[in-house]
Amino acid sequence: MDTTIQKQGTITKTGVDSYLLTWIDAFLIERKSRGQSRGTIKFYKRCMTLFVTFCETQAIKEITQIEPKDIRQFFLWLEQTKHNPGGVHAAYRTLRAFLYWFEDEVEPDGWKNPIRKVHAPKVAIEPLEPADIKDVRKIISTCDNSLFGVRDKAILLALMDTGARASELLNINLDDINQATGAVLIRAGKGGKPRTVFVGKKSRKAIRAYLRMRTDDNGALWITKDGERLTYGGLRSMLRRRSDTAKVDAPAIHSFRRLFALTMLRNDVDIFSLQRLLGHSDLQVMRRYLAQSDKDTELAHRKGAPVDNLI
Repeated sequence: MDTTIQKQGTITKTGVDSYLLTWIDAFLIERKSRGQSRGTIKFYKRCMTLFVTFCETQAIKEITQIEPKDIRQFFLWLEQTKHNPGGVHAAYRTLRAFLYWFEDEVEPDGWKNPIRKVHAPKVAIEPLEPADIKDVRKIISTCDNSLFGVRDKAILLALMDTGARASELLNINLDDINQATGAVLIRAGKGGKPRTVFVGKKSRKAIRAYLRMRTDDNGALWITKDGERLTYGGLRSMLRRRSDTAKVDAPAIHSFRRLFALTMLRNDVDIFSLQRLLGHSDLQVMRRYLAQSDKDTELAHRKGAPVDNLI
C-alpha cells in the first residue's frame, strides 16, 4: 500500500530534515509498520492531506514553522470548507498523533510542540439512530429459500446479534464460529484487537441452514455467487436491493450495530459487558450509541423511583 502523500505546489520534498512532507510520509510508514489497518492508514492519510493543502495556502513548508495559531486557523479553514464538527475533530486527532510522534521520534532541540497549546475542537454528542426494527423485519421477509435468500437472512440476523462492525462480520471464517455455543471469534477488531462475540439460537439456526446449502470449499463464512468472500460493497448492494423490494429506506450498515447496543442496554445487559462485546476501548466511545429515548428514561425512572420504592 502506498502511504506517500504526493502533492504538487509550494510544499515539496527536498531532503531537508524538517520538511513537512518528509515527516508525514515517515509517520504513515511507521503507523503501517505497527500493523494498523488499511482503513486507519487511509484515514490518517486523508486528514494529513487536508493539513498539507492548508499549509500550502500559508506557505508553511517545515514542521518548525507550524505555530498554535496555524493549527487553530486550520480548524477554521476546515469549517469554512464545509467539514462537519466530527471531521474537524478527526483532523485534530490525526494532527495531534503526528506531532507527538514527531516530537518523540526526532527529539528536536529547542522545538516546542504547537499542538500542546491547542484545545481539541468541541463536538456535540448527537444520538446515532439505530436501524428501525420494523423495517428490518420487512427486509428479512424478502429473503426466500434460495441459497442467497437464506444467506442474506443469516447475515441480517448476525449483524443484529453480534454488534460486529461490517468489516469484522465480513472477515469471519468458517472455523471462527462455534455452531454449538454461538461464540464467534473476531480475529482483528478495531486497532487489531481480537474479541469474542455471540449469535443466539435463531441466528445459529439461520447460519446452519445457509451452510447446509453450500457446496464450495471457500473458508469464508459469507460468500458471493462467484464463490468469493463477500465484500463491503456487496453487502451494501444486498441491503439496498432488499430494502427496495421491501419498500423501505435502506438502513445504514452501521445502524445494526447501534440497534444491537441499544437493545442489549434495554434488556439490562451491564455497560461493561456491552463495552467488551462492542470492542470499545473506553466507555466514552459508547455515549452516542446509547442515547436513549424518553420512553427508555421513563421506564428507568419507574424501575428505580426513590419515592415509589422507599416511602
